[in-house]
Amino acid sequence: MKMVKKEDLPREKLARLGAAELTLVEILTLLISSGFANHSAEDLANKLVQSVSGDLSVLARYNLFDFKKLPGIGTAKAALLVASLELGRRRQIYESSSKFVVRNSVDAYEVIKPYLADLIREEFWVFHLNRASSVVLAEKLSIGGVSGTTVDIRLLFKSALERLTSSIILAHNHPSDQMWPSSSDIELTKQVMEAGRLFDIDVVDHLIVGASTFYSFADNGKLN
Repeated sequence: MKMVKKEDLPREKLARLGAAELTLVEILTLLISSGFANHSAEDLANKLVQSVSGDLSVLARYNLFDFKKLPGIGTAKAALLVASLELGRRRQIYESSSKFVVRNSVDAYEVIKPYLADLIREEFWVFHLNRASSVVLAEKLSIGGVSGTTVDIRLLFKSALERLTSSIILAHNHPSDQMWPSSSDIELTKQVMEAGRLFDIDVVDHLIVGASTFYSFADNGKLN
């Protein structure tokens, strides 16, 4: 049995050095809190990290069911882990909303990523911009499956007109992380752009979002 000095246990280490000095296993050990049978909380944390090969982007997509697949993690522990991940995601959303001006696709991705990057099914969002190119509203328009979603263009522009939106950024995610747009993605973008011209609402970009990367219609000349 491995002996660990008390000051090196996760809780004591956090108090002594701060949370930033904890390893991923130590953070998960604190969240899991207790083990079962002959398995400690640290053992469960190690197994959890191994199950995602240490990839936080994979862990961020875990739901209650995923966590409960690991022996020793029941509903209560799984709920705490999911809530912790959601708290981190909401912090990202809060921080991204403070980016006042969207100047290019990278800025847009920084704003949009927290909303879409960790989802396991496809969603379509529209981000409303004012005349200063600041995002004033992030709006989910539809939820689909793992391979697609549909969008009602009438509802999209009803919302934009009600809010006197100057321009919009379209965004949806590909849970597969395959970033190339489908023919339906391209056709939908054309339809939205055509409708936008009628209402003098510019489509600034359409982003396809993955866990760690994105595809920009504007950067690839598909908004011409």
